[in-house]
Amino acid sequence: MGLFDKLAGWLGLKKEVNVLCLGLDNSGKTTIINHLKPSNVTRNLKHAQAQDIVPTIGFSIEKFKTSSLSFTVFDMSGQGRYRNLWEHYYKEGQAIIFVIDSADKLRMVVAKEELDTLLNHPDIKHRRIPILFFANKMDVRDSLSSVKVSQLLCLENIKDKPWHICATDALKGEGLQEGVDWLQGMKRVHISESVLAC
Repeated sequence: MGLFDKLAGWLGLKKEVNVLCLGLDNSGKTTIINHLKPSNVTRNLKHAQAQDIVPTIGFSIEKFKTSSLSFTVFDMSGQGRYRNLWEHYYKEGQAIIFVIDSADKLRMVVAKEELDTLLNHPDIKHRRIPILFFANKMDVRDSLSSVKVSQLLCLENIKDKPWHICATDALKGEGLQEGVDWLQGMKRVHISESVLAC
């Protein structure tokens, strides 16, 4: 056990992170989470087709570990009738992954409305919770670039929370590691700031 691990243990700092995975239905949330799981599950996923993944009803909970953090991910349904469930998990969330279908230009306005609702919720509004945006489905012809998705969602207006956007292809797992690395770095910074504040 390293010095930082001992210090974190003494101070009661968890190295576990509760992550909310949000986004509209059919944006690729479950596929992304499946790629973040251990390699034996990921190997099976590579043989599955996109139509084999069943839409999440309500939510599901997935746990996985990276080299230094344990993640508990709440995969929240993006279907309209279930989006009101999201807010019941905001208090537990220590990070947010917001997945956007970059090929679904017609629903980009709905994604922005849901993001605005999230950012203005009392349990999120005054917290410096990191938000990772996955501009997913970059493999689809005529999909929007991550820069264009960022502009349409007005991400530059988010001044009080750290955020990052990655172009991803969840079916192949492309771009996901960059996002997870950023999120790990954000949580390490948060833990370090907590240690320095003590």
